[in-house]
Amino acid sequence: MKTVVRVVVAGGLTLVLAACSSDQPAAAPADSASRAPVQPSSAPASADVPALVATTVRPLAGTGAAPFDQNRSVQAPPGWTVTVWARVPSARLLAWTPDGRLLVSRPKSGDVVELVPSPGDAAPVQRTLVSGLNQPHGLAFAGSTLYVAESDKVNAFTYAAGAVSGKRVVIDGLPDAKSPELGGAYAHALKSVAVGRDGALYVSVGSTGNVSAEDRDATPERASVLRAPAGGGTPTVFARGVRNGTGLAVDPGGAVWTAVNNRDNTEYPYDRDYDGDGDPDEGRVLQGYVNDHPFEPLARLTQGRDLGWPYCNPDPDLQPGDKDSPLSYTRRPFVRDVANNPGGTKLDCAALPPVEQGMGAHSAPLGLSFATSPGLAGEYGPGALVGIHGSWNRNPPRPPEVSFFAWRDGTLGPQQTLLTGFQQENGSRWGRPVMAVQGPDRALYVSDDFAGAIYRVTAS
Repeated sequence: MKTVVRVVVAGGLTLVLAACSSDQPAAAPADSASRAPVQPSSAPASADVPALVATTVRPLAGTGAAPFDQNRSVQAPPGWTVTVWARVPSARLLAWTPDGRLLVSRPKSGDVVELVPSPGDAAPVQRTLVSGLNQPHGLAFAGSTLYVAESDKVNAFTYAAGAVSGKRVVIDGLPDAKSPELGGAYAHALKSVAVGRDGALYVSVGSTGNVSAEDRDATPERASVLRAPAGGGTPTVFARGVRNGTGLAVDPGGAVWTAVNNRDNTEYPYDRDYDGDGDPDEGRVLQGYVNDHPFEPLARLTQGRDLGWPYCNPDPDLQPGDKDSPLSYTRRPFVRDVANNPGGTKLDCAALPPVEQGMGAHSAPLGLSFATSPGLAGEYGPGALVGIHGSWNRNPPRPPEVSFFAWRDGTLGPQQTLLTGFQQENGSRWGRPVMAVQGPDRALYVSDDFAGAIYRVTAS
């Protein structure tokens, strides 16, 4: 574990070695099954990836408290092992230090925890690296500089050998629940941070609520990804219409990507009968439609890009508006939001570039990272890792998982499930992954804020 890594984003690694998420319980399953997504026949690597198999989750010594006081299993690639490596209550985003220690943010506790790998089959040594912070969430390194995104600012620290010093504020005045104009109401206060190849800082600023169009006119603009110069300074809008881009990372080519929690309770946007009762359903909130609309974007950002919220929604329907339409999440266009963009006068949805990739509606993607060459073991290779927290308002509930998107020819392929099985048949859960990062040993490390755990996932 002594190999040095260079971390370029919160958990996005360049290895020297080769919806809104909620703490509310999942809804009980309905009798109707979700429509299966259709992906292009050229989906990278997916045809060669073996089916997942039941894998026992093995606690290391000292990590076996509930929910691991009884046998737990997940679905994982054949031959892969899953261990409970550490217990960290309310563990959120992850980043590796330059000297091979894993950092874990804990917004609820106001601190960042350091995990120092131990030799052999032992749990890591755990201690608090920095405390007294205001909902710390995003973590990113640029050389020996550690950036920590609090709810209202981004701090920089000088990191060396398990210690931080020289705390300084590099981006200030970010909105949170204490902002006077918000009156204590802010649904998405947690911030994520990434460092671009040129050292510029990127910060995700979530929306005030499910639908709050005033965010687009706020200063600083909410529901956006902001960009500040290298080393910090006054940020400007890099991308807008990003409802809650908690996942934020830089790809191997240097582009910034975000995984977005999209809106809830979207009205049916077509003047036709969707539910079969003989009456047109335009403008109605229909559970069958809400279950799969809008999907959660995984988008490559460029200066000035608009992801549409709350005026345009990415549409997974290959046959738009058809109740039985096959679904796809690859290069999908936008459809107008019938409640917030009547007549399409607020924003021309047809003019927005298609979304590169995505996940099913209400997946609640959180942490995003890139595993670079050679990437994951077997047929997976390099790609993006997304922690799927699972739905709170879908029926049947969308299960939590760790997803993988293969990196091929400068872009991402369709979603592949890498780890799942955290949800019971009745919709209850014993775990909810937040983020997955590849370590300097090429193992995967997965945070779970529901179980209060860090998993170590290795291939045979």
